[in-house]
Amino acid sequence: MDPTQTDPIAVAPTAPGELPAAGGASAVIMDADQNSFVRDVIQASREIPVIVDFWATWCGPCKQLTPVLEKVVMEAGGAVRLVKVDVDKAPDISAQLQIKSIPTVYAFRDGQPVDGFQGALPESQIKAWVDQLIKVHGGAGAAGPSPLDEALDAADAAMDGGDISSAGALYAQILNQEPDNLRALAGMARAYVKGGAIDKARGLIDGASDEARASEDIKSVISAVELSEAGAENAGKIDALRAAVAANPADHQARFDYAVAAFAAGDPEGAIDALLEIIRRERAWNDEAARTELLKIFEALGPADEMTGAGRRKLSAILFS
Repeated sequence: MDPTQTDPIAVAPTAPGELPAAGGASAVIMDADQNSFVRDVIQASREIPVIVDFWATWCGPCKQLTPVLEKVVMEAGGAVRLVKVDVDKAPDISAQLQIKSIPTVYAFRDGQPVDGFQGALPESQIKAWVDQLIKVHGGAGAAGPSPLDEALDAADAAMDGGDISSAGALYAQILNQEPDNLRALAGMARAYVKGGAIDKARGLIDGASDEARASEDIKSVISAVELSEAGAENAGKIDALRAAVAANPADHQARFDYAVAAFAAGDPEGAIDALLEIIRRERAWNDEAARTELLKIFEALGPADEMTGAGRRKLSAILFS
């Protein structure tokens, strides 16, 4: 089965470490060719040190070096930028800089190469080299917000705006770099839930560590997944359940089933209202099943959600009336 045909969050593959630009800022890792080299390296290096990785698809050592470079640059928190140049696509640049073997790495500052090395070095040596580059050539204000934090903010904003696909792509890129990033893990699972891919959300949280599952972010997502799974059976019966409630407002089971189905169908407000009505009519019904389900919805939505706040106020008004 082609996942791009069934998955509401189709994430295009990208190179490890490459994060889409967030909030209008340039990506911290990018590819360049002869046409963009002046802009992405020469001009950009007047603001921040730019590391250039000269590589080729046929180069074995390049495949060892590039992921390590990406990891170290990402960990630098925006203090440096990495530009990758395929020598086969930029022969003039390679000739001008006298690139005779690859991998070759140059660091540029203020439009000029200031340091470099050849070959695939161990991560510890690359980190020491990058740290020294930042110390000597970073300059005041070179380090900005973490690109991971920028990407997370952009992903959250995309989710809030209903752009599930873009949010999912950003969360996936972040998880490529930090598989245990709780904010990205929770965001990705929520994106799957909102996209209707409950099985993928379940697989994601089931694969999380015990420590991650104990966090508030992941517990909230677990509640959302469980609610969506519970409502899947009744999702196709939502119109019939609504009609049953209209025909007999005292049918609490039908109203409860409708609430479960409504949440799974993407109508948490309708689910909250239905459960509140059960509590208003018969608080102790089915061992307070409506209140238990309502609290689970609040946990799934999160404490900052407007519907959680409004629902809690209505619940308090009913309980203390």
